[in-house]
Amino acid sequence: MITSLLLFCGSRTGHDSAQAALADQLGRLLARSGVTLVFGGGGVGLMGIAARGCMAEGGRVIGIIPRLLMTVEIAQAGLAEMHVVETLHERKALMHAMSDAILALPGSIGTLDELFESLTWRELGIHDKPIWLLGANDYWAPLTALMGHIAQQGYGPPHLDRLAEPLPDLATLAERMADTHPARSPLTHSAPSP
Repeated sequence: MITSLLLFCGSRTGHDSAQAALADQLGRLLARSGVTLVFGGGGVGLMGIAARGCMAEGGRVIGIIPRLLMTVEIAQAGLAEMHVVETLHERKALMHAMSDAILALPGSIGTLDELFESLTWRELGIHDKPIWLLGANDYWAPLTALMGHIAQQGYGPPHLDRLAEPLPDLATLAERMADTHPARSPLTHSAPSP
């Protein structure tokens, strides 16, 4: 059973209102499922919507925000825990340490940076946490196609496009979180020696 979920998503709401609705429903689902939401700590965009949705249902939310983004991302008030760190690297490391699984909702290059670092760590065998992608209206389809293309062209291992699992809806996410042995892609590399 997944007890804490790390969420990567946008600090903007975007043009598709279905994404904002999904973020709110996600937060509420996590609360009802007893899953702690771990996220970047911002109160704006999809981040804030998911956090407030979770808190509205009595859920536990942990934010991790770099000091330099406290005013840009407007730190979300009312969280169970707010960790203020000095760098983005510290933020990502602490978010990973505090979570059992990773989910990406729509976002921009910051979301992609966090997602790709998680994917890289997984490919290298640094972690084997499930990584899920969720977005309305096939948001992640171009990314999953690109990952398949990269592998097909020989720049990544054949399983590259399976490091993250695109999910069709929140019901599927609920099933994955409830599974005590989440399906995970086999890793073919071990962590590099120092």
